[in-house]
Amino acid sequence: MSRILVIEDEAAIRRVLVKILSEENENYTVEEAEDGLRGLEAIKNNDFDLVLCDIKMPKMDGVEVLEAARKFKPEIPFIMISGHGDLETAVSTMRAGAFDYISKPPDLNRLLTTVRNALDRKELVVENIILKKKVSKNYEMVGQSEEIAKIKEMIEKVAPTDARVLITGDNGTGKELVAHWIHEKSQRSNTSFIEVNCAAIPSELIESELFGHVKGAFTSAVKDRAGKFETANNGTIFLDEIGDMSLSAQAKVLRALQENKISRVGSDKDIKVDVRVIAATNKDLKKEIQEGRFREDLYHRLAVILIKVPSLNDRRDDIPILINHFTEKIASEQGIAPKLFSQGATKLLQGYDWTGNIRELRNVVERLIILGGKEVTEKDVKLFASK
Repeated sequence: MSRILVIEDEAAIRRVLVKILSEENENYTVEEAEDGLRGLEAIKNNDFDLVLCDIKMPKMDGVEVLEAARKFKPEIPFIMISGHGDLETAVSTMRAGAFDYISKPPDLNRLLTTVRNALDRKELVVENIILKKKVSKNYEMVGQSEEIAKIKEMIEKVAPTDARVLITGDNGTGKELVAHWIHEKSQRSNTSFIEVNCAAIPSELIESELFGHVKGAFTSAVKDRAGKFETANNGTIFLDEIGDMSLSAQAKVLRALQENKISRVGSDKDIKVDVRVIAATNKDLKKEIQEGRFREDLYHRLAVILIKVPSLNDRRDDIPILINHFTEKIASEQGIAPKLFSQGATKLLQGYDWTGNIRELRNVVERLIILGGKEVTEKDVKLFASK
């Protein structure tokens, strides 16, 4: 049963649309709203498979309804209803995420074909979301320690919001996994997740990378190029190692957060962006602020929610679970049978000083699987994983 909402302020047209759809397919349940505000409220409180929405309406127009609905239910396809003078706007709404548009008065065949195609697309989107949730096990946070339980609990509370998050912790602790989990559990989970390693990009290129550039902005700018913020529009951008970002780039990021606008390098034109920002660093940003290397105002913009990821040495109880997890994952990747780790081997690994954290543990487990015996023993650990 497909549930369809018709948002149209002209009662005659609304009745025609409801009648056509109801009579076309007994599996269509059609509901109606007489203006944008009521339509948006209905979308918030119900699960619809499709929305037909007029563009010009009192109180709240169709473009505003589309933009607002995409923030919390981006999987619902929108078919925009346009008058003759609204065609240019209707086309622009497709760039904003609408599935298609139909003109007034509606052509019966075009209307029904567009509705069927939109409902088919909705099914495909839902299937992709389910598949993505399965794929997202690559970013599963493994562990049952109290420290990890607290982080998971915080993610459950924070993810559904658009609050900015600053993740701190040493290298190799899993800050990227936390960022992925926040995105996967957010309302933006079926949109872009764009990662930027601020430490890996030269300072003279970071602004172009983040905000794009126009042709001729600098010597190698041979054509216009969109930046990461534009690419992440309606999704999430993950600014990893933000403590290594130049002060000039920090100023532009601050403007993007304050005004939801960016401008490409070499251009004065503003581009609106709707991006959730998650940042991460292994540096003490408060110390960086005192030494003049990081903007305090940017810190306060980013650190709405602070999540500190513990070192592996602070969560040793999770090491046996992580060893099993990596053993199965590595065996699957290499097409071999998983190896067992003896209790002695596991206990020995629990006692090591893991300066490289989870990343180092994974490398050691892989080395032991390759070089160890059928069962990884204490002897194997002493031979191949000595610190």
